[in-house]
Amino acid sequence: MEKLTFKVRQFEGPLDLLLHLISKNKIDIRDIPIAELLEQYLSTIEEMKRQDLEVASEFLEMAARLVYIKTAMLLPKQEEAQVLKQELAGQLIEYAACRQAAAKLREQYVGGDIFVRQPMKNLMDYTYTRIHEPELLKRAYLAAIGRAAMKLPPPRTAFDGIIQREFVPVEVKEQEILHLLHSRKAVPLHQIYKVQTERSGAVAVFLAVLELIKSGKITLDSLEQIRITEHSQKEA
Repeated sequence: MEKLTFKVRQFEGPLDLLLHLISKNKIDIRDIPIAELLEQYLSTIEEMKRQDLEVASEFLEMAARLVYIKTAMLLPKQEEAQVLKQELAGQLIEYAACRQAAAKLREQYVGGDIFVRQPMKNLMDYTYTRIHEPELLKRAYLAAIGRAAMKLPPPRTAFDGIIQREFVPVEVKEQEILHLLHSRKAVPLHQIYKVQTERSGAVAVFLAVLELIKSGKITLDSLEQIRITEHSQKEA
């Protein structure tokens, strides 16, 4: 009679093999019977060797880890064994979650680096259902209008007092002062200001006098009289 043989499927790693054994025997992953799991784990590895399958070192490392946990459980104090069991359970849970995520991505894989998914239904209801008092809505509306008005540019009437004032160029006042000094030897400074009726004109005269003194075209003596310099007379 021909002997029956069974093919052992390839596993991606020791965690993959442990998950297979846990699922096959319906073991609670949070409370793993290490002795039972170790026996089946070693049996599977031996079967892999008999079928001339290459057993990676990581499978052997996991076997040694399970043996160590089983040994620790035989000690009077099993605190270390419980910690090691929890660590193994945590790794298995994370690995199972990664496998589920990989399976979903595999379903959405198109090719290259492209993954697609089905459009999700919009379950949000954007209908505004709140109720407000009319007076509250009125205050909110007026407040919104006020904030909008603050962002608007100022009206033209706000510039009427500035725009209507006559602009007096300083250069014009410089020429007027020089023309006046060409006909007179000296002119009191206050006399020049006396003929100015607008504040802008007085400011222009003040700046013109400073500019003429700076350029050396006129001088101001101790009696506050301005005189034209000889250099300016020759230029004229």
